[in-house]
Amino acid sequence: MSLIPKKGTVYVVDDDEAVRDSLQWLLEGKDYRVKCFDSSESFLARFDPREVACLIADIRMEGMSGLELQDRLLERKSPLPIVFITGHGDVPMAVTTMKKGAMDFIEKPFKEAELLGLVERMLEQARNAFSHHQEQASRDALLSRLTTREAQVLERIVAGRLNKQIADDLGISIKTVEAHRANIMEKLNANTVADLLKIALGAGQAAKA
Repeated sequence: MSLIPKKGTVYVVDDDEAVRDSLQWLLEGKDYRVKCFDSSESFLARFDPREVACLIADIRMEGMSGLELQDRLLERKSPLPIVFITGHGDVPMAVTTMKKGAMDFIEKPFKEAELLGLVERMLEQARNAFSHHQEQASRDALLSRLTTREAQVLERIVAGRLNKQIADDLGISIKTVEAHRANIMEKLNANTVADLLKIALGAGQAAKA
């Protein structure tokens, strides 16, 4: 077995040491990297948002509850997938967490196979979110190379404006528009207008998300 787990990181937040130990034993045995915390507060202080990871948290804990922890993560716009561990009486509360974006909840005592299936689904979601974030960061870096005027020209290209219309909009010559278009294509590493649209529209969609 590799010394470096390949499957991703699972954060476990529970104020019950026996539960933490049990989950750590189960998940490490399946080659996951596990980081355990005895409170929501300690987790938030050490959570690394750059990590491809997921979170298993008890819904009822001393101090900050699992519900409050979820709210804090939402405030930070964290894409971290979450599954909650609940007692039988906590099901209505768990439904509330799902309405806020939690992937699922499992009741105690939970089945190992069910938990492992949820963990794999969460990490797949986390990998997709991380990949999307990396692509967006790459697009943002390219777009930041444009001058203000080039950005104005690109905005109009995306809107489907022709060179003559862009020239009229901006009060510049058609030749200047063509020169800007060439610079934009080069700076964004775009070979076609379709490439250009993918970069520009991808950035716009992420901004709306």
